[in-house]
Amino acid sequence: MAKSTAKKDRFKNVAGRRVQKVLDDIDSLSKCANISTYDYTDEEVRKMLRAINEKVNLLKAAFNSSSKSGKQTFEF
Repeated sequence: MAKSTAKKDRFKNVAGRRVQKVLDDIDSLSKCANISTYDYTDEEVRKMLRAINEKVNLLKAAFNSSSKSGKQTFEF
């Protein structure tokens, strides 16, 4: 039981720091939306957001995977 608690504590510690870093980086990226400082196209914004969404979808899949081995499985 102690090993499970240690793993949970380690997860909370590491994941908490990493999530905060992601949130801070998103806040920093949002500053690029300032049109008085930056010039960008709608296509550039769509490309940037598509890349971010794809990575978030991969993250969701990693946590939702029923076989935590990292292998994808086929189901009907």
